[in-house]
Amino acid sequence: MTTITASLHELVHAMDAYADRELVRRFGADRNLLEFLAPLAGGPMDVTRLAGSLNLTKAAVSKRAPRLEQEGWLIASADPGHGRRVVLTLTARGQEFVRKAGGSLNQRFQALLEEVLIDPDDFHAQLRTLVDAVRALDADADADADADADADALAGVRS
Repeated sequence: MTTITASLHELVHAMDAYADRELVRRFGADRNLLEFLAPLAGGPMDVTRLAGSLNLTKAAVSKRAPRLEQEGWLIASADPGHGRRVVLTLTARGQEFVRKAGGSLNQRFQALLEEVLIDPDDFHAQLRTLVDAVRALDADADADADADADADALAGVRS
């Protein structure tokens, strides 16, 4: 019996594998580049915010950014309002890649959903609801763990 969790992981893996092949074939760049650059399509972001949106460490983003800047995908600049903060902005090349590659994948996956009789808008809304619910579940688990740790610490003080 396959679980929902296993099926979701399998779906993501299959989508990622397809995306990698298509992006390399059509654009000469892989899915990891698209995932890294896509949040910047909404405008400049500092390294900390980008790291959070990608679920990466600040160190991982800081390490990758100089190479992507050298390759012409983005520009790193100092934030004039905050001394050490680095802000990342897509170049025209980066904007075009995110727009074309992201749009191409989105069109293909949307067409696939329609082929298997799944309404893309409904599916997207259901996915967003699920993501929000899992994040809330995770936040509740963190709060429970903090409460347990506080109770354990208090019990240690009383003994």
